[in-house]
Amino acid sequence: MYFKRYNKAKNAQKAVVEQLKQTKNEIDYFDGLLQQLQSIAQADLREVREELEEEGYLKNKQQKNKKKKVEKPKPDHFRSSEGIDIYVGKNNKQNEYVTMKFARKTDTWLHTKDIPGSHVVIRAEEFSEETLHQAAQLAAYHSKAKESGSVPVDYTLIRHVKKPNGAKPGFVTYDEQRTVYVTPDPAVVNQLKQ
Repeated sequence: MYFKRYNKAKNAQKAVVEQLKQTKNEIDYFDGLLQQLQSIAQADLREVREELEEEGYLKNKQQKNKKKKVEKPKPDHFRSSEGIDIYVGKNNKQNEYVTMKFARKTDTWLHTKDIPGSHVVIRAEEFSEETLHQAAQLAAYHSKAKESGSVPVDYTLIRHVKKPNGAKPGFVTYDEQRTVYVTPDPAVVNQLKQ
């Protein structure tokens, strides 16, 4: 009798730990969505709605038997002071597209360290410290730390960025990163905009 109670309590504890982990992942996901919605353009709202429909949080507005034309996400395009292309995803669909489909293995990927934000890709194999600093500015500006000073931004090659199986859109893991610290400056962002 005591052994059955013990096993039941032990199994219940495992289930609670798993539920807590899933709940934390959901909170992180919605925290990221909230950050994206605070600085999103009207044209990009459609992609956020599609993502929420695909994840089962919203009902699909379109008829089930009608196929919709899938458009490629359109991340923001910037150009560094030395003329190198930098791309910034403004929502999870764009983040996933720019990181997993658009970028080449030799491109450099940036993201704020442990802070919800945009994926940023420097589309070049070689670039100056100035371009790296400008891309880090874009990553910090397009994050939850937009109003902060000295924001940590991780960067690594795309080949070190992976999407775990079954992960939500825009969620990735990465390794072999380095970190730079920048203070977001809207003037720099406007200067780089294409």
